Amino acid sequence: MYGEEGRWAFYKGVAPLWMRQIPYTMMKFACFERTVEALYEYVVPKPQSQCTKAEQLAMTFAAGYIAGVFCAVVSHPADSVVSVMNKEKGSMAFEVLRNLGFGAVWKGLFAQIIMIGTLTALQWFICDSVKVCFKLPRPPVPQTPESLKKRMGSLAALVVEHRL
Repeated sequence: MYGEEGRWAFYKGVAPLWMRQIPYTMMKFACFERTVEALYEYVVPKPQSQCTKAEQLAMTFAAGYIAGVFCAVVSHPADSVVSVMNKEKGSMAFEVLRNLGFGAVWKGLFAQIIMIGTLTALQWFICDSVKVCFKLPRPPVPQTPESLKKRMGSLAALVVEHRL
């Protein structure tokens, strides 16, 4: 590589990899946590503390899969660019992106969703399973503090009052 493309050959994929990996990782954590909260609030008919370990692990897997879908969507275009850059010697990220066009960077997204969704779900499931197995503390789903609920309730009443 060094002989054909020079020192830059070892670093040409770093920026596109960052453009893929940073949004992917941010989405993995942020979306997972919010999805767990939403599942317990809108899907599961009882509080997390009353769920069995199996039910909690099922929610972990489901939230992990949903987070994985979002991970795949935000990382797929950069992943497509990196793949082409690895095939074409001397190519640059913006050049590849321009040549591919908007539609082509989305090809293969469904397969990526299946792969990343499953991988992310299994990662979260394994992490939580280890915590359950070794009786390590698992954080409860955050609950809205009563003081904030009261404030939001009075704010909502104020909005309704001024609209009438």
